[in-house]
Amino acid sequence: MRQFAGSCRFVWNKTLALQKELLADGKSCLSYNKTAALLVDWKKNGETDFLSGVHSQILQQTLMNLDKALHEAFDKSNPKQFPRFKKRGLNDSFHYPQGFKLDEPNNRIFLPKIGWVRYRKSQNITGTPKNITVKRELDKWYVSVQTELETTEPIHPSNSIIGIDMGVVNLATLSDGTVIPPSNSLNKNLFKLKKIQKRLSRKKKFSNNWFKQKKKLQKAHRRVRNIRNDHLHKTTTEISKNHAVIVIEDLKVSNMSKSASGTKESPGKNVRAKSGLNRSILDQSWYEFRRQLEYKQNTSPKYKP
Repeated sequence: MRQFAGSCRFVWNKTLALQKELLADGKSCLSYNKTAALLVDWKKNGETDFLSGVHSQILQQTLMNLDKALHEAFDKSNPKQFPRFKKRGLNDSFHYPQGFKLDEPNNRIFLPKIGWVRYRKSQNITGTPKNITVKRELDKWYVSVQTELETTEPIHPSNSIIGIDMGVVNLATLSDGTVIPPSNSLNKNLFKLKKIQKRLSRKKKFSNNWFKQKKKLQKAHRRVRNIRNDHLHKTTTEISKNHAVIVIEDLKVSNMSKSASGTKESPGKNVRAKSGLNRSILDQSWYEFRRQLEYKQNTSPKYKP
């Protein structure tokens, strides 16, 4: 699985570098069909023939994802960030559009060119499996199964409208007076993170002990992230179930959490205080809170007055 994820990362970076060279020369980007044809040549090349040992569809899916990202970056109506090169160990994943098999009674899944792999099921799979994504996070691998299921459109049991005011002391205050406390997962574990980080800085870089300590730091950050996400999921789910319409203020988190250090010509003031405020704002994860609300409202039962 590491080989498959690494090959997808290699194809992404190699194709993206080629597209950037074309743009620098004033030429248009290659279409997906042309990059897919290049992939066939790379498999025959002696330097990149290791790609032939990887399932072809996951490499093609990588090229499709890059092609979509490029189209979204040049979309004038709603442009998104230009795709960036992938780094090893960050978001390692690969996607099967078909060819996989599920054996739920025995908790195992068949991955083409890998074989049967056992997994620990978090919930029952409903509907017809259409595609899967295998993703690595530190020392664990996760598989997400996308299914297709026909359902009738339900009606939301509530007809109430609620307004939400985001904050730092409290995560959110609802218009009905309900106050939602924050998880403060980062502040509660900040001393532990600093301690692990200090030990990492004293290790010889890229040594075995340095990698071991780095893994401890990554696990500590994962725990902080999981605590925050768990709190956000439970909170947004409860709000979405109890209210049909939700109104939330449009906050520009990136602007609010900018550094106050300034420049050499005009240095900022109260840099330390602003740094603490920025950390508290990012610890609340306002953007993720809003994203989850939007997602759950779009997938929840519709409100019909």
